[in-house]
Amino acid sequence: MICKTKRLYLRELEQDDFRDLAEILQDPEVVYAYEHHFSDNDVQEWLDRQFMRYAKYGYGLWAIVLQTTGEMIGQAGLTMQPYQNQDILEVGYLLKKRFWHNGYALEAVHECIQYAFHTLNQNKVYAIIKADNEPSIQVAKRLGMKKEDEFITQYYHGDMLHYLFSCENKIEEERLS
Repeated sequence: MICKTKRLYLRELEQDDFRDLAEILQDPEVVYAYEHHFSDNDVQEWLDRQFMRYAKYGYGLWAIVLQTTGEMIGQAGLTMQPYQNQDILEVGYLLKKRFWHNGYALEAVHECIQYAFHTLNQNKVYAIIKADNEPSIQVAKRLGMKKEDEFITQYYHGDMLHYLFSCENKIEEERLS
């Protein structure tokens, strides 16, 4: 277990999570921001990318698990992502559709940000959000993240407008002032 909240715990993804991950990545409503259909091969590549991140950085996207049932309901975590010729620490998440609108994303992402600040000793965490992804923008705002930039990035099907949100470790800010 990486971390625990009131209702959830986060742990590294495992090969046995393939079907749950496929349910997430192969649901067009869940991954609409990617504008891409994920094949089984794509799901395996996604999973393998997390294993590589765990080995290289010690973190990546983790399974979100309900404490009450042990069911994997999504993924959330921290990844290094390119932004203007540098790598930044980004927090991200995806939930199975049937678990939307229960506050799980907010709870899991908050815990990931706290992990970045207190375990990884990071001063700033970012979220890269597609401009039309209003639910994720609202999650970012509810977490106190502020919009820093607008930029075009390329995914599977061309250029897309994205927003860069960020939040800073307030403890670090207070210590420095």
